[in-house]
Amino acid sequence: MIQPAPEKAVEAQAQGAKKGRELVVLQKLLPFLSLTVLFVALAIASPHFLTSTNLSSVVRQTAVINIMALGMTLIIIIGGIDLSVGAILAMGGVLGTMAMEKGLNIPAGVGVGILTGLLCGLVNGFLITRLSIAPFIVTLGTLGIFRGATLIMTNGLPVHRIPQQFTFLGEGTMLGVPFVLWILVACALVTHLILEHTRLGRYTFAIGSNYEAAVYAGVPVTFHTTAVYAIGGMLTGLAGMIEASRLMTGQPTSGEGYELQAIAAVVIGGGSLRGGEGSVIGTLIGAFIMGLLSNGSDLLSISPYVQKTIIGAVIILAVAMDELRKRRSTSA
Repeated sequence: MIQPAPEKAVEAQAQGAKKGRELVVLQKLLPFLSLTVLFVALAIASPHFLTSTNLSSVVRQTAVINIMALGMTLIIIIGGIDLSVGAILAMGGVLGTMAMEKGLNIPAGVGVGILTGLLCGLVNGFLITRLSIAPFIVTLGTLGIFRGATLIMTNGLPVHRIPQQFTFLGEGTMLGVPFVLWILVACALVTHLILEHTRLGRYTFAIGSNYEAAVYAGVPVTFHTTAVYAIGGMLTGLAGMIEASRLMTGQPTSGEGYELQAIAAVVIGGGSLRGGEGSVIGTLIGAFIMGLLSNGSDLLSISPYVQKTIIGAVIILAVAMDELRKRRSTSA
């Protein structure tokens, strides 16, 4: 059998590595380029798109998914998944508004909603780490538990008697900017700092990249995995209160299907479902891409069913590109 010359083998390896790097750059730039192209296309297609009213509406509509997706980013980076976030959002919004209905002030009610999300996240993290059950199975089960518990508490009826001032959280403005945008920026900055400048962030990437190696290296995998799910739940609880503020009700059926949108935002933004990869800016871009698709569909009178089809196709494309890049890097 004829063996290739060493020089040719080295050259082939170098070309494979170069293609792998090019694919990485393309994968990182693609979400930003897609968002830019979509923004320009909608600005040309509809004269109503660039109005301040419409842009403010886009920010408010996407803020809930954005904040949920920030928590999902941490969870996916660590190699997990959370299918219960929609149900956590509903439970947080319901318990927070019920607290206000019982006489608590607005900040305390918001705190109850956030704490509810935190506790739900802790439950998910505990079941995954202590019982060694796959995250998919655990969160699929808790999706039903949290949703059912919320419906039982409310008898399936929304919570109405809440202070009128509560609407400021989801619909108010500060310095001419939607208040939810300030909240989103603050959450994004904190999440970025956690990922890039804390031990929890470093361990999150390490666990998601190679679980066994992290265990052998002495990383407290159980603690940090639970902490990540708790942070994801806390952010989802906050999103639930924003959703309740926009609706001015604690709706026990809210958040249905939001888990898909939160996961899609992370994947479209460059996160890997295999774990170990993801970024705050990529997730924000992914969420805004979906927000613009929804808004553009409304402005251009396009069926929402088409939007779902497009998002599904984009998710498959993003995952396929990630798999192709990993195969290239492995073969190189």
